[in-house]
Amino acid sequence: MFLNWKHIPYYKMNLALERGLAVLEHLTRYPEGLPLSLLASELDIPLSACHRLLADLQQRGYVRQARKQGDYVLTLKMVSLGLGFLSSAGIVDVAEPLLERLAQTSGELVRLSIIDDDRLTWVAKSQGMRQTGLRYDPDMGMDARLSCTASGHAWLMSLSDERALGLVSRQGFGLPSAYGPKAPTTLKALLGFLHAARVRGYAMIDEVFAPGMAAMAAPVCRRKEVIGVISIAGPRSRLDSALMHELAPALLSSAAQLGPISNASTLFGRPPLGKG
Repeated sequence: MFLNWKHIPYYKMNLALERGLAVLEHLTRYPEGLPLSLLASELDIPLSACHRLLADLQQRGYVRQARKQGDYVLTLKMVSLGLGFLSSAGIVDVAEPLLERLAQTSGELVRLSIIDDDRLTWVAKSQGMRQTGLRYDPDMGMDARLSCTASGHAWLMSLSDERALGLVSRQGFGLPSAYGPKAPTTLKALLGFLHAARVRGYAMIDEVFAPGMAAMAAPVCRRKEVIGVISIAGPRSRLDSALMHELAPALLSSAAQLGPISNASTLFGRPPLGKG
């Protein structure tokens, strides 16, 4: 039976909402699912309350049990909602030709991320020589780790040091397993990356996001405000520093072209939220 919010005190409704969103966000990290007891333990939610939340989410079609009395997993409903929003916002139509062209030029993975308040979220990608056409991917919809991604550095380089470090402090550096061997793990080390990116005009990383991987990224600006980021990523055996410098004009050109036409998308058409 669905909850009747009219008869629930505000503080209880707010707690239930926070817990429900926490459950959904936590399950995104476990595509194979989690048992009720472990989910409740990891989120510090009483077992009975967690069970009620999962029952409500299951009724609404957001979660399901992988087998009877088994682990809880997300359904595709959240994905469908997200993709429907992006489609309605027009982001694919606006970005598709630019991302495809850059992917063909570089032969590598090209991704677009957008800024929404304090978050940078990957929303679309195009894969160079190995695959044509812009498509959504399971990675899409995830927030970029600002401290160790080229996309994150490209956004942070456009902000003041104080604003950039504040964003990273709130998000955190993550666990060592979440980044590469050359990733900055202190605010001072991160500033070195950002200052170099500002001088260069774009971000470059080598084994910072993941071992054996390199990437570069440039901010997308509309009326002097950064609204998103375009990145190129690939194996460092192919995407070395010389090639990244060679690709820089194409990357910067794509970012410069996307900014002015971004008003065609209702998603990009909102007032920019990334001002530093």
